[in-house]
Amino acid sequence: MARRRPEPVQVIKERRDGALNAMVDSVPYIKFMGISFDRRGDELTAILSYDDKLIGNPMLPALHGGVTAAFLEVTAIITLSWEYLWEDIEGGVIDVEAMAKGDLPRMPKTIDFTVDYLRSGLPRDAYARAVVSRSGRRYASVHVAAWQDNRHRHFAQATGHFLMPQRDKG
Repeated sequence: MARRRPEPVQVIKERRDGALNAMVDSVPYIKFMGISFDRRGDELTAILSYDDKLIGNPMLPALHGGVTAAFLEVTAIITLSWEYLWEDIEGGVIDVEAMAKGDLPRMPKTIDFTVDYLRSGLPRDAYARAVVSRSGRRYASVHVAAWQDNRHRHFAQATGHFLMPQRDKG
């Protein structure tokens, strides 16, 4: 029995990047906030690019708490979706061109989301990574942490629980 010839690395990278870009571009609020994602293999890092509109208290100045919470929640949902779809993206099951045209799989829905504000977010770029603690057929739990200058000095963290979309049977 002949083994299937592996796809070129560039084809796989383009499929991964296309799927991620389609997910991110499907949510206008992500673009409004200035959030982007850096992908290294299967790991995502969210980047909140600094903008004056993100400041909540100009006297300090500090990032708005709602901006921080939204940044963490977006990071959690995109990371959870990414992990949920990873095998289908890798296997070429997902049509990335259809995704780019708006035919996207459903995203997880937030059940609850608890944010811990550890210190003020400074007026500069912020980064976040999420870790999926548990992901089942119906429910997932995610922890996400955000930092600015030092990866080990978080300014906020959160835990969220999400309702997972049902997979199509067929």
